[in-house]
Amino acid sequence: MSIIKRAGIVLLWPVGLFLVLAGANNNDPYLIALRGTGNFVLVAASFAVVTVLIGRGYWSRRRFAGKMLILLWCLPSLAMLCAHLSYEARKRAVLRTEATQALRLGRHFVVGYASFSEVATLAEKGLIAGIYITRHNVAGRTAEALKSEIAALQDRRRAAALPPLIVAADQEGGIVSHLAPPLTRLPSLSTLAELTPELRAEKAEGFGRLHGQELAALGVNLNFAPVLDLMPEARRARFDFNTLIRQRAISSDPAMVSAIALPYVRGLEASGVGAVIKHFPGLGRVSADTHHFNAELDAPLGELEASDWRPFRDLLAASKAQLMIGHVTLTAADPDRPASHSRRIVDGIIRKQWNYQGVIITDDLVMGAIYQHNVCTAVVEALGAGVDLLLVAYDGAQFYRVFACALQAYGLQQLDPAMLRESEARLKRAFPMD
Repeated sequence: MSIIKRAGIVLLWPVGLFLVLAGANNNDPYLIALRGTGNFVLVAASFAVVTVLIGRGYWSRRRFAGKMLILLWCLPSLAMLCAHLSYEARKRAVLRTEATQALRLGRHFVVGYASFSEVATLAEKGLIAGIYITRHNVAGRTAEALKSEIAALQDRRRAAALPPLIVAADQEGGIVSHLAPPLTRLPSLSTLAELTPELRAEKAEGFGRLHGQELAALGVNLNFAPVLDLMPEARRARFDFNTLIRQRAISSDPAMVSAIALPYVRGLEASGVGAVIKHFPGLGRVSADTHHFNAELDAPLGELEASDWRPFRDLLAASKAQLMIGHVTLTAADPDRPASHSRRIVDGIIRKQWNYQGVIITDDLVMGAIYQHNVCTAVVEALGAGVDLLLVAYDGAQFYRVFACALQAYGLQQLDPAMLRESEARLKRAFPMD
């Protein structure tokens, strides 16, 4: 056998092992590209390799290694099938949730989606409170097509005598303009910092009005904007692959952030769209990207109150803005868990110290800082801390896993009834029935 052929056979072992792991973890959000066409490619590759190995006599020869290699390449398809059956079983269990439990828990979930029919079923059954619209929902489509889809979902909610869906989007301006096109791509709010105070406020409100009018015309009623994180120093070393907060932040000056963000929020509100300010407790001092890694914010609370948190307090006091809480661990308040499911932070700081009684929503639970750990613990602790909405954005298929966590905790009486009642009241105030 030639050296090239020997190398090829040797290489089949690690590649086969990799594909077995990929198949077994087919439902993982990091492997979302494998679904659909990717699954077909994986099965076809496995079949092709097995066929070639058998055709070249690796099974008929009395060699244990050859037979094991063929069996190894049979496993990726089997592993993927098992993962798919597990997913379908969990999905089936969630869809069969008893109606009262579905409504009690479903009001706390906002999900991204790829399939209209699938999310329509969730909406009709009351298993979700809202949907999250992003670029893959508008790719290659007109604004009218998306508008009709959202309207159809709202019609189904009304027919089921359920509250209107929350319809959320991420239209900040700048690099995060997920619905542009078809909507207008506006520059980042940071571009307004060099203007005079009067013109700055006028422009910021105008940006908010334009975003609000275009979003409202689609049927979107909640915008995950503006970003209130302070702009990090240029010299700060960062492992920031997705958050890119330096390109999204308004300014490093808390007063400037408030001066631009507040009129922007008022412009949104004037157009009938709610604002969600983000990402408390702030990402400006954080080096790691919570999309993939754990991240810690080590600053003293007093220092944060005097700087990073000033814009959050300013806007929560002067507007109807809601609050997105991120997955950063605030070590001075709770070193054992991210802020998004810390009772000390949500109930202790935001609810009691700040006296904020509006809606709090998590950042996407399909992020490494949460999802690569015990997501069930995060779900239970978030609801117990007083978080109102749990966001499942990047990979909507993970909703079934996350909801199953809440459902199991509900059945075991691990969810705080008092916290659920208070959250229900906040949600009813923020999103009343039509």
